[in-house]
Amino acid sequence: MTYQRITFMTILTYLWVMMILLGSVVLETFMIYPNVFHNPPQSFETTLAFMAVRSPHDFFLPLGFISWLTGAGALILGWRAKSARYWILSSLIMIVCQGLFSMAFFWPRNRIMFVEGITMHSVDFLKQTAQEFQTLHYWLRLAVNVVGSAFIFTGFLKFYRHSIMFNDSLTQKPSGQGG
Repeated sequence: MTYQRITFMTILTYLWVMMILLGSVVLETFMIYPNVFHNPPQSFETTLAFMAVRSPHDFFLPLGFISWLTGAGALILGWRAKSARYWILSSLIMIVCQGLFSMAFFWPRNRIMFVEGITMHSVDFLKQTAQEFQTLHYWLRLAVNVVGSAFIFTGFLKFYRHSIMFNDSLTQKPSGQGG
C-alpha cells in the first residue's frame, strides 16, 4: 500500500469515528438526556436502574480515546497536504479539548448525580448540578462535536482533492514530449 493510500484510509477512519461520535452525542442529547434529566433526582434512580449493565461511560470513554488516536494519526500522516492539515488539526484540537473538559467538568457532575446522589447532596443541589450539566452539554459538547466533525469532513475533502491533484500530476507527461 502506498503512503498516499495509508494516509487516505487513516483520515477516512478518523472521519468515520468522528461521525459515530457525533451521532452518538446527538442520540444521547435528544433521546437519552430528556429521560435522565426529566425529574431529578428521581429520574437519576430510573436512569441507574436502566443503565445497570452498560452506561454511556462504557461507550464514550473508549470511543473518545479512539478519536484522539485516529485524529493524531490523521494529522501526522496528512501533514504533507497543506490544504487539509489545519482542518484536521482544528478537528483534533476540538475533540481533545472537549474530552479534557468532559473529564474536568462532566465527570465530577456525573459522580455527584449518580454515585453520591441524594445520600450526600440536597435535592436542590442535585437539580442545580443537573441544570449545569445539561446547559454545558448542549452549548459545549454538542456544538464542539458538530464543529469538530465538520472540520474533519472538510479536511477529508481537502485531502481527497489534494490526492487527486497529486496523482494527476504524476500521470501527466511533461510538456514538449510526444505521446
